[in-house]
Amino acid sequence: MTRRRAAVLGHPISHSLSPVLHRAAYRALGLAWDYDAIDVTEDEVLAFLGGLDETWAGLSVTAPLKAAVIPALDSVSELAARAGAVNTVVVAPDAGELRLAGHNTDVAGMVAACAEAGVVTAPSVGIVGAGGTAAAALLAAEQLGARSVLISARREEAAADLAGRVGVPAEVVPWTRVGEVLSRRTVIVTLPGDAAARLAPAVPATPGLLLDVTYHPWPTTLARRWQERGGVAVPGHRMLLWQAVEQVRLMTGCPPPADDMAEALAEELAHRF
Repeated sequence: MTRRRAAVLGHPISHSLSPVLHRAAYRALGLAWDYDAIDVTEDEVLAFLGGLDETWAGLSVTAPLKAAVIPALDSVSELAARAGAVNTVVVAPDAGELRLAGHNTDVAGMVAACAEAGVVTAPSVGIVGAGGTAAAALLAAEQLGARSVLISARREEAAADLAGRVGVPAEVVPWTRVGEVLSRRTVIVTLPGDAAARLAPAVPATPGLLLDVTYHPWPTTLARRWQERGGVAVPGHRMLLWQAVEQVRLMTGCPPPADDMAEALAEELAHRF
């Protein structure tokens, strides 16, 4: 039997936790699969995808490649098309050829991370940032039943483009009024690392749920202030776990062993940080 392969692509990529999650899943499922982290730039990614063979089962895709991979794909899910970002590629044979199907599991990861913190519906959502992850956050807000969404980013033009492109009703708030976004009962911050630290003074007196998509450092300055004021702060590694759970489902066709993946992730985070 041909040994199957999968990998995460990005640049840089050495920090990725995806190998920990996927390898744990394969062990629990009894699959003799390999999963690697491969450094691929935007200039290289189309050639890389064009060189795949039948040993490949799928790919995780991270920054800066989530939009760059799309031209090489045979199909893109409706959700990924609306987000303008693919973080999962499923590779499958079809009539002697390989078919590459693009998906976005970041949305599912955000929804699941909110749900395990007790938020399964969110009528009022605030989003900080306007990049590819913010597009997934906007779609997650839609799946959570949001009727009102506020978006704020330093690049107000990018926030306006995001609000108009995804199709979910949203209002752009100037960066100088970002406190209005943080006052929503569910807030998703999509800035990297501790970049949201300067927002800590704007945390409301009675905050709700914060999903901060970064996982290092943790808690971030913003998350620490959020918790000090009695709010619930969810770290990005919970989103990372649940988006990987959905990736495993898509790539293997098997029920994902979420508990085994979560245990492996917790051990790796403790070791690294």
